[in-house]
Amino acid sequence: MAKTTNRSRGSGAASGTRRTMTAAARAAAKRAERGHREEAAGRPEEPAAGRTLLIEPKDKDGWDDPPEPSPESFAERKEDEPDSDTPAQRGRRRLLTAVLCVLLVAGLVAAGVLGWRYREGVRADEARGQALAAARQAAPVVLSYDYRHLDRDFAAARDRLTGHFRAEYGKTTTTVVGPTARKYHGIVKATVARPTGGGSPAASVVSASPDRAVVLLFVNQVTTSTQVTGSRMDLNRVRMTLTRTGGSWKVSGVDAL
Repeated sequence: MAKTTNRSRGSGAASGTRRTMTAAARAAAKRAERGHREEAAGRPEEPAAGRTLLIEPKDKDGWDDPPEPSPESFAERKEDEPDSDTPAQRGRRRLLTAVLCVLLVAGLVAAGVLGWRYREGVRADEARGQALAAARQAAPVVLSYDYRHLDRDFAAARDRLTGHFRAEYGKTTTTVVGPTARKYHGIVKATVARPTGGGSPAASVVSASPDRAVVLLFVNQVTTSTQVTGSRMDLNRVRMTLTRTGGSWKVSGVDAL
């Protein structure tokens, strides 16, 4: 029994010692925790890795929405930003712009010239056909006459003439051709030659523009008069110049070749 009592006393003493150490440890832990709290009160607590933080609004109305940017703010920001282009880059851009402008103008001019040439070519082709037909019709009238009705023949010829040649024709027929034809009873009949086997009159266009053309004709002239026994045929080559006048083609020159 005595031993039992002694063990109980020993156990009680050890238990008291453990309780004393446990109380001291708790007090030290509390002091350390209090120190950590005081230290944490002076600086914000850093979030631990992997932890989600919920930030509460500062008041019951919630957070204020940020103001929307205005065009003025962008304009001011753009003005404040420094120009990143160098003088060399700006010079190259100006040079490129100038080259493009020159090319554009050159292209427009070329298109205009080509269009004008095309229209002139079309008009020239039309002039060739019109001038050729007018020359075939005018040659027998201008190069023929009959002493029995000279005034009528000369008037009909003048209607197909124009310009300086018309005045020259009138002067020549009045002073030379008319008196000679009356004196010798001269009659001249001109026709544009045709191929032996038939076909179109022998005439071709030498050159043509929208308002002027030169036509070469082969003309046969049969002449009778008191100075000639029977009749005489002359085979002539005639170069006739025609000019567009008032919408029609008229003879402005005749040269015997």
